Amino acid sequence: MANGYLIPESVDLECVKYCVVYDNNTISLEIIQRDDDDDDNTDNRRKELVLGPAIECGRAIAHLTRNPIQILKGGYQRFSAMYHFFRTQKIIWMPQELDEFQPYPVEILPGRIYLGNFRQACDPKIQKDLKIKAHVNVSMETGPFFVGDVDRLLHIQIEDTLEANISPFLRHLCHFIDIHLELGSVILVFSTLGISRCCAAMLAYLMHRNEQTLKRSWAFVKKCKNNMRPNRALVAQLSDWESIVLGDFATDITAVLRDFSTVISDPHY
Repeated sequence: MANGYLIPESVDLECVKYCVVYDNNTISLEIIQRDDDDDDNTDNRRKELVLGPAIECGRAIAHLTRNPIQILKGGYQRFSAMYHFFRTQKIIWMPQELDEFQPYPVEILPGRIYLGNFRQACDPKIQKDLKIKAHVNVSMETGPFFVGDVDRLLHIQIEDTLEANISPFLRHLCHFIDIHLELGSVILVFSTLGISRCCAAMLAYLMHRNEQTLKRSWAFVKKCKNNMRPNRALVAQLSDWESIVLGDFATDITAVLRDFSTVISDPHY
């Protein structure tokens, strides 16, 4: 026992790929400096680093695993308030049970915009749990929700090919998402596999929303969804969109593709 937490044995972490540490309420992931007042003399005040239990524990066990230790910002209080449907009393899970878990869409704007695939868009439990109120469907398939409701469904019908042209839809896409965010709706942006077309749409929206470069938007989405890989044609169109949003080209798309290993992993290349 150390400062209110147990340090696991190194053998327990050897096979753990994702290790998340949290406390009751991790207010900030930044190190906080606390003033200690000695004898009420401001000249004698000294600064003390306050890490918090989750950060202290994460640092203590970081050397026990070769994989990064993640700290859950907000702690249990925030997470359970936002994702109550993930709460469980179960402590031990069998490997088969873990294999049966279906992943949820990834969060782009917390509680507001999610990025996923067609299967997730068709899952009523996911729609209910995440309180999805609008869809941006960037695929040829037609989902079961919001069909015929143009106010809640934007269907961008393009193929997953190098001939796909998403450019004519980008202004409408950004307007659609902006309106729903103003209305307080939760939006799911998806394509068939959730790795190319919907990611391109999400990149375009972030460039518009934040008036930022393709490179910066790419880095952000990549951090949220590490298997994203828009094909080369879509990336070229996003470069053109960048010039519209910012008034000039700012991103070397060749460098972007190389830096994030998209060229190697994309079967279209």
